[in-house]
Amino acid sequence: MKTDKAKPIKWSENIIIADADYVDSVAFDLIVNFERMLGRPLPQADFSQWVVDVALDGNMHPGSHETQVVLLHDNSKSRMENFNPSDYDGKLNGTAFKDGNLGEFIINSIAVDGKIANKESSMSDLLHTVLGQQDVKRIMLIPDDDTRPAISRLLRNADEDKHITLFAMQPFEGGNFRQEILGYSLMNALGIRASEIDKLGQ
Repeated sequence: MKTDKAKPIKWSENIIIADADYVDSVAFDLIVNFERMLGRPLPQADFSQWVVDVALDGNMHPGSHETQVVLLHDNSKSRMENFNPSDYDGKLNGTAFKDGNLGEFIINSIAVDGKIANKESSMSDLLHTVLGQQDVKRIMLIPDDDTRPAISRLLRNADEDKHITLFAMQPFEGGNFRQEILGYSLMNALGIRASEIDKLGQ
Protein backbone atom coordinates (compact mmCIF):
# COMPACT_ATOMS: atom_id res chain seq x y z
CA MET A 1 0.00 0.00 0.00
CA LYS A 2 1.38 3.40 -0.97
CA THR A 3 0.94 6.33 1.36
CA ASP A 4 0.91 10.01 0.55
CA LYS A 5 3.68 11.34 2.79
CA ALA A 6 2.66 14.93 2.10
CA LYS A 7 -0.81 14.33 3.54
CA PRO A 8 -0.90 15.14 7.26
CA ILE A 9 -2.33 12.62 9.69
CA LYS A 10 -5.85 13.46 10.81
CA TRP A 11 -6.03 13.02 14.56
CA SER A 12 -9.31 12.45 16.37
CA GLU A 13 -10.32 14.61 19.32
CA ASN A 14 -10.12 11.53 21.53
CA ILE A 15 -7.15 9.15 21.65
CA ILE A 16 -6.69 5.91 23.59
CA ILE A 17 -3.10 4.60 23.67
CA ALA A 18 -2.65 1.20 25.30
CA ASP A 19 0.14 -1.25 25.93
CA ALA A 20 -1.93 -4.20 24.73
CA ASP A 21 0.43 -6.82 26.20
CA TYR A 22 0.07 -5.25 29.63
CA VAL A 23 -3.72 -4.97 29.35
CA ASP A 24 -3.89 -8.61 28.24
CA SER A 25 -1.80 -9.74 31.23
CA VAL A 26 -4.01 -7.82 33.67
CA ALA A 27 -7.09 -9.42 32.11
CA PHE A 28 -5.50 -12.85 32.60
CA ASP A 29 -4.81 -12.15 36.27
CA LEU A 30 -8.40 -10.99 36.80
CA ILE A 31 -9.78 -14.09 35.08
CA VAL A 32 -7.70 -16.43 37.24
CA ASN A 33 -8.56 -14.65 40.49
CA PHE A 34 -12.26 -14.02 39.88
CA GLU A 35 -13.00 -17.48 38.50
CA ARG A 36 -11.74 -18.82 41.82
CA MET A 37 -13.63 -16.28 43.92
CA LEU A 38 -16.90 -16.40 41.97
CA GLY A 39 -16.82 -20.14 41.36
CA ARG A 40 -17.70 -19.83 37.70
CA PRO A 41 -15.83 -19.61 34.40
CA LEU A 42 -15.36 -16.20 32.82
CA PRO A 43 -15.49 -15.51 29.09
CA GLN A 44 -12.78 -13.67 27.25
CA ALA A 45 -13.05 -9.91 27.68
CA ASP A 46 -15.28 -8.16 25.16
CA PHE A 47 -12.80 -5.87 23.41
CA SER A 48 -15.37 -3.33 22.21
CA GLN A 49 -17.00 -3.15 25.64
CA TRP A 50 -13.62 -2.61 27.27
CA VAL A 51 -12.77 0.26 24.91
CA VAL A 52 -16.13 1.92 25.56
CA ASP A 53 -15.61 1.54 29.32
CA VAL A 54 -12.16 3.15 29.06
CA ALA A 55 -13.72 6.06 27.18
CA LEU A 56 -16.38 6.46 29.88
CA ASP A 57 -13.76 6.30 32.63
CA GLY A 58 -11.84 8.90 30.63
CA ASN A 59 -14.85 11.18 31.20
CA MET A 60 -16.20 11.13 27.66
CA HIS A 61 -19.83 12.21 27.46
CA PRO A 62 -22.51 10.94 25.07
CA GLY A 63 -22.21 12.34 21.58
CA SER A 64 -21.23 11.61 18.00
CA HIS A 65 -17.51 11.36 18.77
CA GLU A 66 -14.59 9.84 16.89
CA THR A 67 -12.00 8.07 19.02
CA GLN A 68 -8.72 6.56 17.84
CA VAL A 69 -7.50 3.48 19.71
CA VAL A 70 -3.80 2.64 19.32
CA LEU A 71 -2.64 -0.76 20.57
CA LEU A 72 1.11 -1.17 21.06
CA HIS A 73 2.29 -4.76 21.27
CA ASP A 74 5.46 -6.80 21.03
CA ASN A 75 6.01 -7.99 17.49
CA SER A 76 6.25 -11.57 18.76
CA LYS A 77 2.58 -11.40 19.76
CA SER A 78 0.00 -11.83 17.03
CA ARG A 79 -3.06 -11.65 19.28
CA MET A 80 -4.45 -10.80 22.69
CA GLU A 81 -4.93 -14.08 24.55
CA ASN A 82 -7.77 -12.96 26.81
CA PHE A 83 -9.92 -10.79 24.53
CA ASN A 84 -12.48 -11.27 21.79
CA PRO A 85 -11.78 -10.28 19.07
CA SER A 86 -8.08 -10.75 19.64
CA ASP A 87 -6.06 -11.10 16.42
CA TYR A 88 -4.18 -7.87 15.74
CA ASP A 89 -3.84 -8.09 11.98
CA GLY A 90 -6.92 -10.15 11.20
CA LYS A 91 -9.54 -8.70 13.54
CA LEU A 92 -8.38 -5.44 15.14
CA ASN A 93 -5.96 -3.38 13.08
CA GLY A 94 -7.69 -1.07 10.62
CA THR A 95 -11.18 -1.85 11.91
CA ALA A 96 -13.81 0.34 13.52
CA PHE A 97 -17.04 0.00 15.46
CA LYS A 98 -19.80 2.34 16.55
CA ASP A 99 -21.22 2.71 20.02
CA GLY A 100 -24.73 4.07 20.34
CA ASN A 101 -23.73 6.62 22.96
CA LEU A 102 -20.12 7.57 22.21
CA GLY A 103 -19.80 7.34 18.42
CA GLU A 104 -17.11 5.67 16.35
CA PHE A 105 -13.95 3.95 17.58
CA ILE A 106 -11.13 3.39 15.07
CA ILE A 107 -8.64 0.65 15.98
CA ASN A 108 -4.98 0.49 14.97
CA SER A 109 -2.31 -1.88 16.26
CA ILE A 110 1.43 -1.21 16.11
CA ALA A 111 3.93 -4.04 16.48
CA VAL A 112 7.07 -2.94 18.33
CA ASP A 113 10.39 -4.60 17.57
CA GLY A 114 12.45 -4.52 20.75
CA LYS A 115 15.68 -4.46 18.72
CA ILE A 116 14.78 -1.10 17.24
CA ALA A 117 12.54 0.56 19.85
CA ASN A 118 10.88 -0.73 22.98
CA LYS A 119 7.31 -0.01 23.97
CA GLU A 120 8.39 2.66 26.46
CA SER A 121 10.07 4.74 23.77
CA SER A 122 7.33 4.00 21.25
CA MET A 123 4.58 5.09 23.63
CA SER A 124 6.56 8.13 24.75
CA ASP A 125 7.17 9.20 21.13
CA LEU A 126 3.51 8.68 20.23
CA LEU A 127 2.33 10.59 23.29
CA HIS A 128 4.75 13.44 22.57
CA THR A 129 3.31 13.71 19.05
CA VAL A 130 -0.29 13.58 20.23
CA LEU A 131 0.27 16.21 22.92
CA GLY A 132 1.38 18.61 20.20
CA GLN A 133 -1.81 18.21 18.15
CA GLN A 134 -4.36 20.99 18.59
CA ASP A 135 -7.18 18.74 17.36
CA VAL A 136 -6.62 16.26 20.19
CA LYS A 137 -8.65 17.21 23.26
CA ARG A 138 -8.79 13.99 25.30
CA ILE A 139 -6.05 11.38 25.84
CA MET A 140 -6.45 8.08 27.68
CA LEU A 141 -3.27 6.14 28.43
CA ILE A 142 -2.68 2.58 29.58
CA PRO A 143 1.10 2.05 29.95
CA ASP A 144 2.72 -0.86 31.74
CA ASP A 145 4.27 -0.39 35.18
CA ASP A 146 7.78 0.20 33.84
CA THR A 147 6.66 2.85 31.35
CA ARG A 148 4.54 4.94 33.71
CA PRO A 149 7.44 7.02 35.15
CA ALA A 150 8.47 8.17 31.66
CA ILE A 151 4.86 8.90 30.76
CA SER A 152 4.34 10.83 33.98
CA ARG A 153 7.36 13.01 33.22
CA LEU A 154 6.00 13.78 29.75
CA LEU A 155 2.64 14.77 31.18
CA ARG A 156 4.00 17.26 33.72
CA ASN A 157 4.04 20.05 31.17
CA ALA A 158 0.97 19.01 29.20
CA ASP A 159 -1.41 21.80 28.20
CA GLU A 160 -4.28 22.39 30.58
CA ASP A 161 -6.80 22.02 27.76
CA LYS A 162 -5.79 18.38 27.23
CA HIS A 163 -8.04 16.12 29.26
CA ILE A 164 -5.66 13.30 30.18
CA THR A 165 -6.46 10.11 32.09
CA LEU A 166 -3.85 7.51 33.05
CA PHE A 167 -5.10 3.98 33.80
CA ALA A 168 -3.27 1.63 36.16
CA MET A 169 -3.99 -1.06 38.73
CA GLN A 170 -2.46 0.95 41.56
CA PRO A 171 -2.47 4.72 42.21
CA PHE A 172 0.58 6.44 40.79
CA GLU A 173 2.46 9.55 41.82
CA GLY A 174 0.42 12.46 40.57
CA GLY A 175 0.96 14.73 37.63
CA ASN A 176 -1.06 16.81 35.20
CA PHE A 177 -3.57 14.00 34.64
CA ARG A 178 -6.49 12.12 36.17
CA GLN A 179 -6.09 8.55 37.34
CA GLU A 180 -8.46 5.62 36.99
CA ILE A 181 -8.21 1.97 38.03
CA LEU A 182 -7.77 -0.20 34.91
CA GLY A 183 -9.41 -3.19 36.59
CA TYR A 184 -12.89 -1.64 36.61
CA SER A 185 -13.18 -1.48 32.82
CA LEU A 186 -11.73 -4.97 32.45
CA MET A 187 -14.06 -6.47 35.03
CA ASN A 188 -17.07 -5.09 33.19
CA ALA A 189 -15.74 -6.39 29.86
CA LEU A 190 -15.30 -9.83 31.48
CA GLY A 191 -18.94 -9.87 32.52
CA ILE A 192 -18.27 -9.58 36.25
CA ARG A 193 -21.40 -8.09 37.79
CA ALA A 194 -21.45 -5.55 40.59
CA SER A 195 -23.89 -7.76 42.52
CA GLU A 196 -21.28 -10.55 42.49
CA ILE A 197 -18.64 -8.25 43.90
CA ASP A 198 -21.04 -7.10 46.60
CA LYS A 199 -21.66 -10.71 47.67
CA LEU A 200 -17.93 -11.29 48.04
CA GLY A 201 -17.76 -8.55 50.64
CA GLN A 202 -20.60 -9.98 52.73
